[in-house]
Amino acid sequence: MPAFAKEPKLGETVVQLSYSLDTFYLLMSGALVMWMAAGFTMLESGLVRAKNTVEILTKNVALYAIACVLYMLIGYNIMYGDGVNSLVPGIGFLLGGDNSLADVLNSGGKTTYSNMSDFFFQVVFVATAMSIVSGAVAERMKLWVFLLFAVVMTGVIYPVQGYWKWGGGFLDALGFLDFAGSGVVHLCGASAALSGVLFLGARRGKYVNGRIKPIPGSNLPMATLGTFILWFGWFGFNGGSELKVSTVEAANHVALVFVNTNMAAAGGLISALLLARFWFGKADLTMALNGALAGLVAITAEPLAPGPFSATMVGCIGGLIVVGAIIFLDKLKLDDPVGAISVHGVVGIWGLLAAAFTNHEGSLIAQLTGIAVIFCWSFVTSSIVWLAIKATTGIRVDEEEELEGVDVVECGLAAYPEFTKD
Repeated sequence: MPAFAKEPKLGETVVQLSYSLDTFYLLMSGALVMWMAAGFTMLESGLVRAKNTVEILTKNVALYAIACVLYMLIGYNIMYGDGVNSLVPGIGFLLGGDNSLADVLNSGGKTTYSNMSDFFFQVVFVATAMSIVSGAVAERMKLWVFLLFAVVMTGVIYPVQGYWKWGGGFLDALGFLDFAGSGVVHLCGASAALSGVLFLGARRGKYVNGRIKPIPGSNLPMATLGTFILWFGWFGFNGGSELKVSTVEAANHVALVFVNTNMAAAGGLISALLLARFWFGKADLTMALNGALAGLVAITAEPLAPGPFSATMVGCIGGLIVVGAIIFLDKLKLDDPVGAISVHGVVGIWGLLAAAFTNHEGSLIAQLTGIAVIFCWSFVTSSIVWLAIKATTGIRVDEEEELEGVDVVECGLAAYPEFTKD
């Protein structure tokens, strides 16, 4: 007979310690993912022109706040509430209470962390999905239009498809695999971004007389630091998705997820850098940065099943794909200043497909179904919102304002005033 069975108070103490450890782990993982907001902000700011930097900064801090409030008010209850059925989620408002000691002890080991820690961990994922949209529509979208879209995206669009997988909906029942969000987070955000880019059009001067004109970013050191921050934050993104660390098995799982996440990013960066050198004759830093992010996105669908070498290969393929995708979308005249659609959408699809081969429980049919469902839902609903806004207030700044830069027009500030003429 176990010792704690003879000592009820000892058993209760062990349960409380385990609960506290898992709650703390989830909170710290959420804090790491929240720090990714800084990474996205710096990456995007570095890859746009200086005259549009303040607006990028404003969008990123504001979208994070909007995501937190809307997910608290309605999104979390849509995603994790009681559904009408496996297709139609339920609806509720505000957060419920947290677990009591009796709730934990009587759960049979099923309640292992605080409800509030779960909300915090989930809400930072919503903000990540919305950050993807920010970079793709940069330098020509009206600020308040973007923030209005953020309300709908974080309050409704993201939570509904999240319910279908992580809330116990039909995609989960089908066997669709998405450990930490290659589809639920990254493909969802990229699909909304693609819709926005199609309605918005390219930046003026990007495509001239059938030729693609590069528009360099203003601060590559900042973009590089932003990438490192995202890489760092991704350990919480993927590692935290194990949801617990208080047992030997869970701790080992977390350790493997950390290693695989790191190796996939490294593989993606190296393969993208090598392909860029072969293709362009130069070591393209922006492609290397996107290669690292591509590796991270690719492994996010299944960072636990493969070994470190396989994870590295998943990342390597993601790095190769993202370089080709960025060039291909440019040829289609889909202007994405930071490569968000390629990194999070195209490579997100690759990560979901790879999960079918790295996890023995994976099904290619289930993965293809999940990809199609998430893309169609996110793209179509986003298109409806963009279309409605475009028909009423318009979504793009006018030509003169775009040439001047959206910082002064939308925010009344310049990011680097000492470099501007009086």
